Amino acid sequence: MTLIKSISGIRGTIGGKTADNLTPIDAVKFASAYGAFIIARNADKKNIKVVIGRDARISGKMISSLVANTLVGLGIDVIDLGLSTTPTVEVAVPLENADGGIILTASHNPKQWNALKLLNEKGEFLNGAEGEKILDLAENEDFEFADVDDLGSYTKDNSYLEKHIQEVLNLELVDIEAIKKANFKVVVDGVNSTGGIFIPALLKELGVDCVELYCTPNGQFPHNPEPLAEHLTDISNLVVKEKADFGIVVDPDVDRLALVSEDGSMFGEEYTLVACADYVLGKLGGGNTVSNLSSSRALRDVTEKHGGTYTASAVGEVNVVIKMKETNTVIGGEGNGGIIYPASHYGRDSLVGVALFLSHLANKKISCKELRDSYPSYFMSKNKIQLTPEIDVDKILETMAAKYANEDVNVIDGVKIDFADEWIHLRKSNTEPIIRIYTEAKSQDAADELAIRFIKEIKEII
Repeated sequence: MTLIKSISGIRGTIGGKTADNLTPIDAVKFASAYGAFIIARNADKKNIKVVIGRDARISGKMISSLVANTLVGLGIDVIDLGLSTTPTVEVAVPLENADGGIILTASHNPKQWNALKLLNEKGEFLNGAEGEKILDLAENEDFEFADVDDLGSYTKDNSYLEKHIQEVLNLELVDIEAIKKANFKVVVDGVNSTGGIFIPALLKELGVDCVELYCTPNGQFPHNPEPLAEHLTDISNLVVKEKADFGIVVDPDVDRLALVSEDGSMFGEEYTLVACADYVLGKLGGGNTVSNLSSSRALRDVTEKHGGTYTASAVGEVNVVIKMKETNTVIGGEGNGGIIYPASHYGRDSLVGVALFLSHLANKKISCKELRDSYPSYFMSKNKIQLTPEIDVDKILETMAAKYANEDVNVIDGVKIDFADEWIHLRKSNTEPIIRIYTEAKSQDAADELAIRFIKEIKEII
């Protein structure tokens, strides 16, 4: 199964048969469904506008062209940002007074994948009901194209690199003066996608000496694009060789931020949000935070240290954002390096994360490793079990929840079991045909052992 239709969009591998992969026909079909949905939502409007942008993956230009021309065929005006980032498109939608947005990216998936990520008029991901409506429209091919005199317009706009960076620089808590004084030297791994354009450009504006690694946006990912420790040996080595203050790693669409300390050790994706939250909460004198169920307890600890309240949400950016709005959160996100800072916008944004982290480090006047060592020490193990069509995931999760009913069990998203000193979260991925198995404990061995134990138990059920 390499075509995944979910409420957050459609994702699949390029090539192959229609309805099994992300073929041109599937791209057109789902762009049509999204366009029909936006038209229906704005029935009283004459000129409907959608912003699109893409990461640098090889299939991006093809998929982007298909999507843009489909929207034009529906009578929608398209503003194409070209090579862009997910947060840049999110920022552009309200600035353009657009009615929606589509980002052409498969995020952290390998190069054979691409996807359509769908936004509303606020530049935020659609909710579950809206996603279901689009899936229904696609299934029934319930869309009507415009007459020749009513076709939409197509405009290229290359100004959003500068506009997005300026929006970040304008944030009150981004301490430009302190960053410039610190004379930081930073290595950037842009995984040969658009982070290789946007992150160095931001660093230049902040007066940071930037050493570029894999910053050519050609879509030829030099390593697995998911920013996990095992994929990041090249930047770890280069940070040490260059005597850099730290390293920055982003995924292909620049909504996940991982950091490497000056000794080449991983700062940890989980601790990107912890550090940024520590800075923001410290400057504001407290405040509430949100992350998803698969994220580290360290955010809760840091939030409570500053007198705030931490809340966990279901996994998925839209769920985090909903919970953030409910709890009046000042910063939140996901433990995969996704920083959501409402003072900017309600979307994961690595540019915002980089600017806040640099501000924090500049204000603290300590090294990256010293900062990391100042936080509560938890260790995570992130594993997966590949799914085949005959595996009944719901039955597996129900069985595990029943087996551990005497523990602190949360079933709002898969099954999370909280033990005294560790936890495990089991859930079916929205983006890949896998069960994700995340554990956290007070040592790496304990986290790994907990994962191994549960993988064995799941395989016995299968």
